Amino acid sequence: MTTTRLDVAVHERAELGEGPTWDPVTGRLIWVDIVCARVHTYDPVSGRRTVMATEQHVGAAKPRAGGGLVVNLRDGIGLYGPDGAFHWLVHDPEPGRRGNDAAVAPDGALWVGTMRYDGAENGGSLARVAPDGSVTPVLPAVACGNGIGWSPDGRLMYFIDTPTRRIDVFDFDGQRAVNRRPFATVEPGAGFPDGLTVDARGAVWVALWDGAAVRRYTADGALDRIVELPVQRPTACAFGGRDLRDLYITSARTGLAAPHPLSGSLLVLPDAGHGMPGSAFAG
Repeated sequence: MTTTRLDVAVHERAELGEGPTWDPVTGRLIWVDIVCARVHTYDPVSGRRTVMATEQHVGAAKPRAGGGLVVNLRDGIGLYGPDGAFHWLVHDPEPGRRGNDAAVAPDGALWVGTMRYDGAENGGSLARVAPDGSVTPVLPAVACGNGIGWSPDGRLMYFIDTPTRRIDVFDFDGQRAVNRRPFATVEPGAGFPDGLTVDARGAVWVALWDGAAVRRYTADGALDRIVELPVQRPTACAFGGRDLRDLYITSARTGLAAPHPLSGSLLVLPDAGHGMPGSAFAG
């Protein structure tokens, strides 16, 4: 169940690295450092990196269909054009709250999680943001809206509210998520489920905050692989590379009295499986 083959894609000291996303148009991995308000990109072929400062703390950054990025910021959803110009799509500031994880659904809508800076129970949410900026609340009271993904056939949606230690699953009809139920639970002492990705076989890969590992669960919720990591706080994972076979893993240094030298770096597990092509935000 355990593998040790692991490489370092980018040596970095990110405070709260998060949200790896493969952009097939540019052949780059996009990821963020939430509290340092930075969007990073990495080209595994050339090794080229870029770093862009954002307007506010940034929970996630995803490609847009017309170029540029959609970002889940402290005060709402922002759009960067291909030329770097910024404007708000949804501006909804709430003191003490910020955007967290996000994912683009097969129809091009953005599903966004939020949380309070103090981690208060029921202080966060999950919502669907349509390309025109209209917002549909889905779960109005969660602690930490995190880990969003879809099954290969698009009929299931996965979601994590980190303090619950659960990965939950919904039935999904293309726009609505209903019938929430537990998919898998992380036992006490093994860390907390954070970001996730779903592979082409329907297996769910989950990064374990304070668990120093990524786990893979089969489509029926059975744990079948553990990837042990040198970093205490992996945050999220995503498949990337030309054939979507390499698993990229973000990590954090924040809150650690003695972080590992690689804490905050972007790690990669080569040839870990086979990911699914993602969707770009249609707005």
